[in-house]
Amino acid sequence: MTAAHPTSPIRWARCCIPSFPRRPIRGLSIFTDVTHPSFDLFCRVVDNFGDIGVCWRLARQLARRPDTGPVRIWVDDMAAFSCIEPGAASAIPSASATMRIADVDIVPWRPDTALPAPHDVVIEAFACDPPAAFVASMASRDSFWINLEYLSAEPWVRDFHALPSLRPDGLRKAFFFPGFEAGTGGLLREPGLLSQRDQWLADPDARWFTLSQAGVPAPALAMLREGARQIMLFCYPHAPVNGLVHALQAQPQPSVMLVPAGVCPALRRGQHGSLLITEISFVSQDMFDRLLWSSDLNCVRGEDSLVRALWAARPMLWHVYPQAQDAHMAKLRAWLALAPYDPTVGQVMRCWNTEDDDALCAALSACLGAVQYQAWAKASEAWCKALSAQRDLASALLDFWRQARKLNR
Repeated sequence: MTAAHPTSPIRWARCCIPSFPRRPIRGLSIFTDVTHPSFDLFCRVVDNFGDIGVCWRLARQLARRPDTGPVRIWVDDMAAFSCIEPGAASAIPSASATMRIADVDIVPWRPDTALPAPHDVVIEAFACDPPAAFVASMASRDSFWINLEYLSAEPWVRDFHALPSLRPDGLRKAFFFPGFEAGTGGLLREPGLLSQRDQWLADPDARWFTLSQAGVPAPALAMLREGARQIMLFCYPHAPVNGLVHALQAQPQPSVMLVPAGVCPALRRGQHGSLLITEISFVSQDMFDRLLWSSDLNCVRGEDSLVRALWAARPMLWHVYPQAQDAHMAKLRAWLALAPYDPTVGQVMRCWNTEDDDALCAALSACLGAVQYQAWAKASEAWCKALSAQRDLASALLDFWRQARKLNR
């Protein structure tokens, strides 16, 4: 499936006004004395779990903060949601039962769902269009309306981040762009995440417990205990995985590739020379993070797993969500322009996104040698450290709400 989100700033030039308004505007003004804002977060699960992955992480982070009120997330596909949050599985039979997990109220989003009063802040994830009746209620309540946009490293994002857009009904909503640089909304990162990662890695038993919980079979565990490379494969179906397999097979060090259920079904599981490909369970977000922390190479896709791989600070390959007219390659080029990777790693990334098995095999093989891999690992650690010095997305979003509230008093 090709993405429906914008591939250039043209759409934003048409719908955004040039600066944040200096006077109160309908739908962006907060007249009550709100110090701990409550949140509604709307999410449509388009495909591949990326949308709900981002939204669920954001909802949980907002709910954990001491400076926020109640958080409610609306999800239109509870079956997909339950893949990354097993606790949501109990809501699938009825498809209408509201539940509470991690201090977040979860509402199955259906046409017949009763619509309560909107919260102080309404986050519309990726232009998913909240119900019209709910939007009408937002106007009377003066809810602060934010459209959370897709992550991109393209330079134009800085120019359009935080700009409001005028709707035909007079309401305005602000566009909030995640990003890798100052002047954007930043990246999702829980408080203390990197310290938690380091503490987990310092416990040798934690890794083996996590791998066992994920369903890694005994032969694969034995290989890993003997020093085999751990590879995490979470890519789209069209990735040049044969080139990846051939590159790993050619290495003197054995490898174990972990493939979540449903990912690359055409890839044969089992022994491929010195490479063992094994299927694991589709795990929760927290366990997925730990698998990334412990892997020597993370092959990730889309937006949510990209950010989590960056926080893992390990060598990684990013499979960009495919878009029409190869617009995703422009997204990749912009991201690589910010990355501290050696050009050889950039070549691997380009091959990984162009479905060329032979080119990928050659480029990746050149980066897996001891010296080259060590340089790749150090660059990954350096970028993680630099990105972690910036504001996280949840904090930036709260700061944005506070600033807008001051302007509209």
